[in-house]
Amino acid sequence: MKKITIATRGSALALWQANHIKELLQKKYEGLEVDLSIIKTKGDIILDVPLAKVGGKGLFVKEIEDALLNGSADLAVHSMKDVPMELPKGLVLGAVPEREDRNDVFLSDKYQSLDELPKNAVLGTSSLRRQAQILALRPDLEIKMLRGNVQTRINKMLAGEYDAIILAKAGIKRLGLSVRHQTALSAPDFLPACGQGALGIEIREDRKDIMDMIAFLNHEETKICVEAERSFLKALEGGCQVPIASFSKLEGNTLTLEGLVGEPDGSKIIRHTMQDKAENRILLGEKLARTILDKGAKEILERLYCPQA
Repeated sequence: MKKITIATRGSALALWQANHIKELLQKKYEGLEVDLSIIKTKGDIILDVPLAKVGGKGLFVKEIEDALLNGSADLAVHSMKDVPMELPKGLVLGAVPEREDRNDVFLSDKYQSLDELPKNAVLGTSSLRRQAQILALRPDLEIKMLRGNVQTRINKMLAGEYDAIILAKAGIKRLGLSVRHQTALSAPDFLPACGQGALGIEIREDRKDIMDMIAFLNHEETKICVEAERSFLKALEGGCQVPIASFSKLEGNTLTLEGLVGEPDGSKIIRHTMQDKAENRILLGEKLARTILDKGAKEILERLYCPQA
C-alpha cells in the first residue's frame, strides 16, 4: 500500500496528533503517502453550551467514525478520553501508542497555584470531573464554563476572562505552549480522565492490511492501563463529560487502579483503589466500579444521567 488517509478533527492539537502518527508511519514505511482528512464533529460545532449539556456520547468522534465506515478514510487518530466505550459495529481500536503525561495542569497569568487563588476567583473549565475535584479542594472559587481549542482557552485567560484555567498537560506539551504560571495537578491529589494523555488509532475491523501496518505503534503498558481505566468507566456507564476520574499504574505484572466519582459541586468525593494482575484488567475495572457505586456513586451518577424535569 502506497497511500492512506487519516481522519482527524481540525484543532491544532488534533492535527498535531494526526501528523505525529503520519510521521511515525512514513519513517517506518519508505515511500508511503499519507493524507489528512479534516472533519468537523458535533463537539467542534457547538461551542456555546457546556459539554455535559450537549448530551450524547462520541461528541468528538461520530463524524470521523462515519468516514472510516464509508471508506473515505483508512484510520483515525483520537484522544482516548474522547472515544466512547462502545465502538460502532465494524470498528476497532487498532493500536494505542505510548502515553504522554496524563496529568492536568493549572494555568494562570497572575497566580502561581490553586492555593494562591484569592477567594471567589474565577476558574475556567468545561469538565465536571475537574470542577468536582477543584471545588472539593477550594469550594470558595467560582467555576465558569470554558470551551474552545487549547490556544483559544489560554487566550481567554490571558484576556482576563478567568483568573486561572485547567487543561490537560499532554495538550500543552504537544503544542509547545506555556503561560507565566503552570502547576501540575497530579495523583493522588487530582485524578485525570480515563484514558487521558493517550491516543487511540481506530480502524475498520475488516482492514487487516491497516491493522498489520499500525501494529508497531502499539505500546503494551499504555494499552493495559487504558483498557483498565476504560473498563472502569464503561461499568459506570460514563462518558467523557461526567465527574469520573481514574489513575492506573503497572509495576511488573501488578496493575493498580484508582477510581473516583464526585458531586459536581465538590461536596462529596468517592474514591477507592484496587490491585490485580495485568491480564485481569477488564475485571479489575468492573470490580472497582461496583465498589465505588456501592459507596454512594450510584446516586450521584443517576441524578446526572436523569436530571429532574
